[in-house]
Amino acid sequence: QVQLVESGGGLVQAGDSLRLSCAASGGTFSSYHMGWFRQAPGKEREFAARISWSGDRTYYAESVKGRFTISRDNAKNTVYLQMNSLRPEDTAVYYCAAAEGSRTLYLSGYEYWGQGTQVTVSS
Repeated sequence: QVQLVESGGGLVQAGDSLRLSCAASGGTFSSYHMGWFRQAPGKEREFAARISWSGDRTYYAESVKGRFTISRDNAKNTVYLQMNSLRPEDTAVYYCAAAEGSRTLYLSGYEYWGQGTQVTVSS
């Protein structure tokens, strides 16, 4: 029904920046809350950031607060994650997700997921 495709990942050095993009199709993008999650090797997938359907409310995990910024462009059906001051511990596969409901701080609150994009931060 809804397809999400992430892009923008890569290999960077500590302190560098990256901007991830997530393009949505097959649904009404503006009706979904959007989130970013990440999963490091051997670790559980964890919440990173979310944004409401209108873009007026955002929330960040403590580990990324002040360094990452989530935004969306409903006209382009795209959500972004600007990542600054990257650290080696930010290394993970980053996933974009779409939620119909309001439980947007939890994995189970998201109905649709992208395939993920790899972010590797070297020291």
